[in-house]
Amino acid sequence: MEDEDSQNGSKVMFNNDSDMGTGITRRDFVKYSVGTVAGIYLGTMTLGCGSKNASSPIAGYPIDPANVFTTRQRTISFPMPGNGLPAAPAAPNSGTGLYPTELSQVAQYDKYGYGAYTFAGPLPSVQRTEIMPAGYAIPARFRSMLHFFAISDIHITDKEAPNQLIYIQQADAKYGGPMTSVYSPVMPYTTHVLDAAIQTINALHKQTPFDFGISLGDTCNSTQYNETRWFIDVIDGKVITPSSGANLGASTVDYQKPYQAAGLDKSIPWYEAMGNHDHFFIGSIPVDADPSLGIRESYLSANIWSGGDALLPTLSKATFPCLFDTTATIQRKDFYLGSLDGSDPNAGIIGAGLVSAINPPPTVVADPKRRSLLRTEWMQEFFNTTTKPAGHGFNLVDHSMGSGFACYSFAPKSDVPIKIIVLDNTQSENDGSHDIHGHGFLDATRWNWLQAELAAGQAANQLMIIAAHVPIAVANVGSECEWWEASHDANATMTNAVTLTNLVATLQNTTNLIMWIAGHRHLNTVKAFLPPNGGAPENGFWQVETCALRDIPQQFRTFEVYLNSDYSVSIEVTNVDLAVADGTPAAKSRAYSIAAQQICRNNLTPNGPNTAVMPLPDGVAMVETMDPTRPQGIPSAATPFTDPTIIYGTVPGVPCVSSYNAELFKQLSPAMKKVMQAEFPAPIF
Repeated sequence: MEDEDSQNGSKVMFNNDSDMGTGITRRDFVKYSVGTVAGIYLGTMTLGCGSKNASSPIAGYPIDPANVFTTRQRTISFPMPGNGLPAAPAAPNSGTGLYPTELSQVAQYDKYGYGAYTFAGPLPSVQRTEIMPAGYAIPARFRSMLHFFAISDIHITDKEAPNQLIYIQQADAKYGGPMTSVYSPVMPYTTHVLDAAIQTINALHKQTPFDFGISLGDTCNSTQYNETRWFIDVIDGKVITPSSGANLGASTVDYQKPYQAAGLDKSIPWYEAMGNHDHFFIGSIPVDADPSLGIRESYLSANIWSGGDALLPTLSKATFPCLFDTTATIQRKDFYLGSLDGSDPNAGIIGAGLVSAINPPPTVVADPKRRSLLRTEWMQEFFNTTTKPAGHGFNLVDHSMGSGFACYSFAPKSDVPIKIIVLDNTQSENDGSHDIHGHGFLDATRWNWLQAELAAGQAANQLMIIAAHVPIAVANVGSECEWWEASHDANATMTNAVTLTNLVATLQNTTNLIMWIAGHRHLNTVKAFLPPNGGAPENGFWQVETCALRDIPQQFRTFEVYLNSDYSVSIEVTNVDLAVADGTPAAKSRAYSIAAQQICRNNLTPNGPNTAVMPLPDGVAMVETMDPTRPQGIPSAATPFTDPTIIYGTVPGVPCVSSYNAELFKQLSPAMKKVMQAEFPAPIF
């Protein structure tokens, strides 16, 4: 059997010589893992990457049911340097604390007080009416129409994989030091965090049932088969073996021990959107764009990956007209970029440092379950599941759109006119770009499909929610999360099918669109897209971002859509902390995520200026804008050009609040209001 993947023109072959469903042959594995001891490889295969016999006595990690709270009820509080902790060190080896490049010194966390937290007061819900008529009065609620949850950016990580970027976080203080996405002490615990989130969701479901759930992408960290299986198997409630290669520490180290995942309540259907990490090498580079780079082979190798600093921008547009040249970075081979030691309770970094200083080259035990999945293979894994629906949305994809098409729509409730449009707005594998592939993008097929879905929803009198991985009009130019412009990359072989200006205008003209939800930036941000000048209130819509489960604040979101007495709609959006039990791996992960924030001090509440250009050192400017709906220009103290609709909550006595709860009001068009009045006659208030 073979499957043609149109994204890169390669064929995936499955035959009788393939090993345990991994899709590669034993002879291919041997070819890619020269130097691996065959006896070790064969002896560890039985541990697998996901499940054991259902009758296994292996224990799980139950959450603390007494700790199931939303942030509307209580928040987590921890000190920050200079506000309860010693001032942050200005350089490494200060003796007063850890510098960002010293983040891996986990054994020192207790010494400096990193990771401790307490519980504080509630984070209120803010009633937001910016897109409503002037003088709008808050109405009574009529009925709840839809209740769902969203998780995002769990980044299930095979921390023992040979091809990571770990060392950059220690080697590059300016760009790598704050980048907890390439190294963080939470990396060994990603499956445990997901398991705790699922149990918290189950507990909330018993209080107020969810109609469905959705994952907004970046399920895995680097397209790997075992990472994807761990994600699905945790939600399915399988026994998880969260290690790879030699399975070091499987009987002694907490994050390596096999455990029984609780599994999502079988009555809750859940759906999946595609993220950039789900089909790009570490979310950044198409695996097969340049076969000479050997990226695909690196997954199955015993040799630890070597390369350059992928986070160092290419600052001269005269030599390279985008901010990053990942191809050149890989070819430099400056560093061995490291892996994590599964036999070490602190998951110390191994095999990292200057290539010139390490001999012989560092190795790990290779594992065929680390193979990189094509986008079609990744989607197919969601059909191998015991929760519903089989395919988790990819069963609804229109296959006439081509191989690898990952967009679909569904109506969660037959008696409520709401449609969810699940949009793949990640970059293409064959766009030719050398830039980091974290941008928003729609090719012509996806753009045409989205326009058709919006038009069909309008014609059918359906309210609509777009669920995508990448948010729009909130990321600064040059941040690698903004809308992609091929003009910045001389290597690009395709352009974005729609400009951000035209995309937003189309959305504003779709009066039944109530909300765009996204992940990707690991933030909890709400933005109002106001009606355009001369537009009616119903031309406005909301965008709600959900933070990462992997990183601080390790939360998911709940959404409840209400029909109000005046036939407006409101959406309650609420952040939820995981109900971890003391002493569990998930509890340790929370402490480590807090420690990472205390050490690296990343901005969790950004509101960037809406600059029209980004000047570069050679005098050439990247001409574009972050948000076409707002004034643009070079910011100054008098005119910062920040977004007045992006605000963040505060809790008295809490130094770092990165959550945000709100009730978002949306006006319906006169035609849609009549439809809802006929469908749901109003009671007497």
